[in-house]
Amino acid sequence: MSKRYAIAFTLVAALSSAPFAFAQSTAETRERIESLHGNSQGFDDSFKLLTEAMRFGDPVTVANLGAYPLTINANGETYEIQSDDDMVENYEKLVMQETQNSVAEQAYGDLIVNSDGVGFANGALWMAAICDTDDCGVSHWAITSINN
Repeated sequence: MSKRYAIAFTLVAALSSAPFAFAQSTAETRERIESLHGNSQGFDDSFKLLTEAMRFGDPVTVANLGAYPLTINANGETYEIQSDDDMVENYEKLVMQETQNSVAEQAYGDLIVNSDGVGFANGALWMAAICDTDDCGVSHWAITSINN
């Protein structure tokens, strides 16, 4: 019997000291976005637009969410896309299907939130709050890079 307890104790000790990564709740993620960047409601709206656009293969909406020039890493190359028209025209070559699927399925609590912005799909796509006024009191969220 004592051998079973020793094994159980060792297992519990190992599990309790393991570095687990738990997803945050939607509320915790929203609070982090608000504290680092502000305009979390604007991000919520952009999140919905982007994930739906990726889900339904809507390059126009994705392009409209871009901050240009937009850096895209695809096919082993780095591209500086200059306009939403360029993005739409080359969308299939620039945004890989795997990236589209991953962004479409993004859980809000699994977003990466840091001082650079908000990362989707483990960093395959990044959005940031872009200031619309000098004091940044008004901003909008835009795609700042895609890393297929």
